[in-house]
Amino acid sequence: MMRQFLAAAFVAAMATAAHAQVSDDVVRLGVLTDLSSWGRDNSGPGSVEAARMAVEEFGPTVLGKPIEIISADHQMKTDVGVQIVRGWFDNGKVDAVVDIPNSGIAIAVHNMVRERNKIALLSGPGASSLTDELCSPNTVHFAYDTYALSKVTASAVIKEGGKSWFFVTADYAFGQQLERDATRFINEMGGKVLGSVKHPTNTADFSSFALQAQSSKADVVAFANAGQDTDNSIKQSGEFGLVQGGQKLVGLLMFDTDVHAIGLNAAQGTYMTTASYWNMDEKTRAWSKKFYARANVMPTMIQTGVYGSVLHYLKAIQAAGTDDPKAVMAKMRELPIEDTFVHGGKLREDGRVIRDMYLAKVKKPSESKEPWDYLDIVKTVKGEDAYRPVSESKCPLLKK
Repeated sequence: MMRQFLAAAFVAAMATAAHAQVSDDVVRLGVLTDLSSWGRDNSGPGSVEAARMAVEEFGPTVLGKPIEIISADHQMKTDVGVQIVRGWFDNGKVDAVVDIPNSGIAIAVHNMVRERNKIALLSGPGASSLTDELCSPNTVHFAYDTYALSKVTASAVIKEGGKSWFFVTADYAFGQQLERDATRFINEMGGKVLGSVKHPTNTADFSSFALQAQSSKADVVAFANAGQDTDNSIKQSGEFGLVQGGQKLVGLLMFDTDVHAIGLNAAQGTYMTTASYWNMDEKTRAWSKKFYARANVMPTMIQTGVYGSVLHYLKAIQAAGTDDPKAVMAKMRELPIEDTFVHGGKLREDGRVIRDMYLAKVKKPSESKEPWDYLDIVKTVKGEDAYRPVSESKCPLLKK
């Protein structure tokens, strides 16, 4: 009897050991980010620190194996980003790629991840096509996308009387899709787009674009760009008197760091949509102050997205008993997403994380009570109402 019991215990132990497998005896995550170009402040070194904070919160190991964070600078160049990731997969034994601010680079890596059976944890890119017609079972789109940004912001501004719009748009994949998505919701709500102007990325002089927006007489001037382009375009539009002339400014993708760079005098009254804000409650404040001590900025929604996606990934490995991508993705979809900034989130089959979004308005200088106290949260929008519904999706992974 005892012999049978010991044999059964041995078989069970061997089965558990066989199941609890970690490839190469290490879980290695590669943070592919912008360390030197126009998106550095919104992701960059802060994204690397956010990934490290997720590992520290989870613990130094998963399934008894060490967790490693490595990072690289894609320089906002698709060929550079692809080359880095190819090297990570071929020689660096990287299991998951994290962040990737820049939709063009993210789309290229997203396709490579599917081919190589790896995992992409995306918080930096915004293109909603990543979870629509380009959807993949190996990608997690964690923080925001062009669909949610444009829907939440456009809906609110039109309700406040902003019926006619003019776009200042970055001439690359993200900016173009953000303008398309916003135009759709503007038209659906009875608004009208009077025109738009495209600009190259990393533009210093926005004076001609600001004058075109001003001469359009549109109620709303919307900036479909990111990083330093957003900072420069909004700041220079303020200098040309667009707000004083009665036009509303809308940052379709803005971060706390953008408001910090622009300053409250120029940015006040600007509408924006965000997936997180550092000053929401005691837990977000405590986490953000730790982050500030390491990064010297308050976290953006990209950086909190890196933290949340890495933490959820590690929890899924623990629950699955393996780092096999298919098993881990299944667990990531099964487990609710809970962290400092996300409560009751859910990973949908198309890779879209369904989570609350927040409509915010930049405060007047007189309303700010402390450093980085920049936003009023005007409205909380449930994830089911913010993101593309299943009924509209082109993703074949979704059951309609």
